[in-house]
This record gives sequence, structure tokens and C-alpha cells, in this order.
Amino acid sequence: MQESDQQNHDVVIVGGGMVGAALAARLGHTGLNVGLVEQGDAPIEPSGDYDLRISSLNARSLAFIKASGTALPQERSCPFRHIDVANQDGTGHSLFSAEDSGMDDFGIFIENQTLQYALWQRLEQLPSVSCYTHCAPISTGTASNARTLELDNGTTLSARLIVGADGANSTLRALAGISVTSYDYHQRAMIINVETELPQQDVSWQVFTPTGPLAMLPLPGQRASLVWYDRDETTKAREQLDNDALKTAIETAFPKRLGGITRIVARASFPIKRQHAQRYIGTRLALIGDAAHVVHPLAGQGLNIGLHDADTLAEIIIKGRDAGDPINLLRFECQRRVANQAMIAATDSFHHLFTGAKPLRQLGDLSLQIAERFPLAKRMMMQQANGLNPFKMR
Repeated sequence: MQESDQQNHDVVIVGGGMVGAALAARLGHTGLNVGLVEQGDAPIEPSGDYDLRISSLNARSLAFIKASGTALPQERSCPFRHIDVANQDGTGHSLFSAEDSGMDDFGIFIENQTLQYALWQRLEQLPSVSCYTHCAPISTGTASNARTLELDNGTTLSARLIVGADGANSTLRALAGISVTSYDYHQRAMIINVETELPQQDVSWQVFTPTGPLAMLPLPGQRASLVWYDRDETTKAREQLDNDALKTAIETAFPKRLGGITRIVARASFPIKRQHAQRYIGTRLALIGDAAHVVHPLAGQGLNIGLHDADTLAEIIIKGRDAGDPINLLRFECQRRVANQAMIAATDSFHHLFTGAKPLRQLGDLSLQIAERFPLAKRMMMQQANGLNPFKMR
């Protein structure tokens, strides 16, 4: 293809990460002509130690990925059937069981790079999907029934709908003139992959402390991804510890149920911020995933709500005659903004309840006690968190 060529598609997706690639696979599976623009390389197959970037996939997200024909490797993912939430002194505690919520499990934990690689493997099997790598958008405009996207390699793409799935610093969002609101929690999350003496692979737990949660995300085998939320300066100081000192700090601060640590595999940290786009749509344009919203990661729902964006948009596109129809895009915006705003409010509330002043923390403890005493409420909460209808009977 000549660099000056214009390539025409039904839908063009900017961003080949997990959310963008999942949408491309779902649409391509139906035969729609899809273009996927990715600034970097196509992902390579992961091997060796598990990557630091781990995400949970809930029931709705797994169903969406399955609907695209994508196969996920079981050997690098870990199902979990219990979620244990408590405060530091044990006065507030609630255990959520998948069986009690009418599910076989709550979902899986999987490496981001494993999921992305599996999705790209599926894209290679879909003849109606074209992947444009090592390029990025530099301008966008609208025509009568299409939107165009000019790439930095000289190629121009045209589609009835262009979707921004290019992350929190979305280039497409900036080119479309869509602003964001943001909030800095002045916290960092330290991610530490470890090998443990004890097997506890079917449970994910989180303990709230006044400075932030401590969380354990199970991985295959006696491995875990630990998440340690704390103040910026405290976390940065902790990052300077050698592995032996960090191991001691973990075993001192984390609940005894974690057991001994046999090896620290890797560690990193990132700042905790919230971000929300002022709008999700424009003329023949839509934003999904982190391009539209970034939520506090304490509930582990960031990727899930991005995939739910993609699921909602895919169903609207597949059922409609015109992928960029403004009425359909407005329907997408209304459905997803309500759901995402609710998740932002929920994660904000949990953060402030358990890290705020003592009266707020006491209220947070009480909320856990109430959740534990009302099984129907627990069932509805977990089905809602999994993107399911909480009112559907078993």
C-alpha cells in the first residue's frame, strides 16, 4: 500500500491494548471491516515469570471475550471463587463466595500481556481486520458520512466510526477536543509479585488500613501479586528496600494468612489518580476504556468497565445499520456514563470511608458488618460487580 492511500473501514479503533483489541476482535468476528491502529509493536507471547501488570476479568468481560472467538491460555490465568474484605483490626469483615452468588467463580486473574497477546492472535485469524502498527494519529476530521484519521506515516483512514481506546493520555481524545476532569489521591500502589509458602489460589483478599488497602491477587501455583497502597513518600521510600528488607516489611505489614514469602519476583509502583472525560462521544467518534475514564484500582474494576464499554458499543454497532449513527452513540454514552459514574462514586466512597477520619472508618467497618449479615445484599453486590443482572434468580 502506498503511504498516500486512503483505507476505508466500517470502524477504526485507535489503541491496540486489551480494550481496543477486544473490541476489534468482537467486531471482526461478525465480519465487519475493522482497522486497528497501534503505536507500538504487536504483542509477543509471554513466558517465564509472571508480569507485574495483572487484571481481573469478571463474568461479563469473559463472556465478551469468548464471543469474539478468543481463547485464553488456562496455564497463565487463575480463577478465584472467594473475595475476602476486612479492616486492619478485624472489627469489620465480609466474605463473598461465588457459590452463594449463583456463580461457579467470580472470574480470573490474568496478566495484561497474556490477554493482549491472545486477542492479537485472534485478530490474525480474522480477514476483515487490518492492524496498523508503529503509527499514531496526528489529525482527524469529519466528512458527510465518515470520519477520517491521518496517521504519522502518511496513511489516511476513513470509517463510519472511529473509537478511541488509546489510554488515559488518549491522543484521539485530545484531537477531538474532549477535556477531562481529574483528581489526585496522593497515593501510590506498589505491585509486588511473590512466591509464597502457602497455596491460597481460589481467594482474593483485601485488608483496609488507614493509609490504604493491602491486597492479594492469586496467580497460578503458589504465586501472588501483592498490592500495597500507601502515601506517595512512604511508597517511594519502600521501593528503595532490597529484596530481603522488602520481604520482612511485607511479612510484618500483611496479614499472617499470607504466610511466608519464598521469593520476591519483581516490583514497581504507580500513582493513584481518577480521571473522567467530559463526554464519551463526538461526531462519528466514541471513547472507551481509560480514554474515557480512570477509576481508583482498589476494586480491581478498571479493565472490566473498559471491556463493558466495548461490549455495549459492539452490540449497538452490530445491531445498527450505521456504526456512527448519532442516536446510537448517544445511547452508548447514556448507558455507559451512568454505569461508570456509579463505579467512580463507589470506589471513591470506599477510599474515603477506610482512609478518612476515624468516624468515617468506623462507618466503613459497619458497612462490612452489615454486608456480612445480609446474604441477599452480598449476592446482589457481587452480581452487579460482575456485570450481571442482580435480580435474576438462580
